[in-house]
Amino acid sequence: MHFLETRIPAPIVAGLIGAAMKWYALRQGIVMDPTPLQMYLGIGLAQLSALIVLAAVYRMWRARTTINPMKPARATTLVTSGVFRFTRNPMYLSLLLLVVAYATRLDSLAVWIAPVVFLAYVTRFQIIPEERILQQKFGAAFDAYRAGTRRWI
Repeated sequence: MHFLETRIPAPIVAGLIGAAMKWYALRQGIVMDPTPLQMYLGIGLAQLSALIVLAAVYRMWRARTTINPMKPARATTLVTSGVFRFTRNPMYLSLLLLVVAYATRLDSLAVWIAPVVFLAYVTRFQIIPEERILQQKFGAAFDAYRAGTRRWI
């Protein structure tokens, strides 16, 4: 399964999972936003997702390093400040929050498999390979960062 490592960008994976959730909801006649609480919670999570990704992209831009998930070896700087102090993967966390936001807005327990699938796929095929490369590139600095900062939250 190594052939899948860093091959499909996480936004594509999240989009495909979102499309599968939409297809399932339409096929099953699932209602979106059955309560105002679900609607507001879903919207709030989506807004939090946007803030997290904007903060992460800003930090990466300031560090003048790549955000390309398919080319992690192009990283020139280990970014550990800003939102990266709280999570090693804020952009993936942002996408997970979007999937969770959508699941929150759908009136079905079955759609909650989607965030689990996203988390498992991105961890195995994106994060673990990226961390392997970052450890090779940044050595002890990455080890110290990994020891003090969680992968997700």
